[in-house]
Amino acid sequence: MNLDTTSPLLHLAHRPDLDIMVGRWGYQPAPDELPAVYQQVEKEALRSRCRFWLQDIRRRTLNDPQTTRWLLNVFFPDMAQRLGGRLFIAYLVGPALHESIVKQPGYVPAEAYNDKPFATSFFGDEGAAIRWLQIQQTDKVR
Repeated sequence: MNLDTTSPLLHLAHRPDLDIMVGRWGYQPAPDELPAVYQQVEKEALRSRCRFWLQDIRRRTLNDPQTTRWLLNVFFPDMAQRLGGRLFIAYLVGPALHESIVKQPGYVPAEAYNDKPFATSFFGDEGAAIRWLQIQQTDKVR
């Protein structure tokens, strides 16, 4: 599944000026590559104590349903608890992947996360994704 082995699977950096952890995915991973990558995400999030994530997945072409279930049911709730507050993940996606995600059985829109310890939303524009994360940072109810 890895079509471009010359670039890293994930470049991850905390932007302290924005208090946003940015992850840029380099290619479509095989499902067996993901556990090590999410360990890297966990380590950086805990190191930076950052609950606001921008995940640029525009180079990915599909989401593995099993991994998605694990993220929504285990990883995100656990990270929110470990980070001591609600976790927000803004996904920057290309049009084809966005369409694929929203048409999957069990897709949950952003509004459905209001009672969850985390929220996700999908964007086609990086500026809009960052603005959404900044709004979450300033919302005193969170």
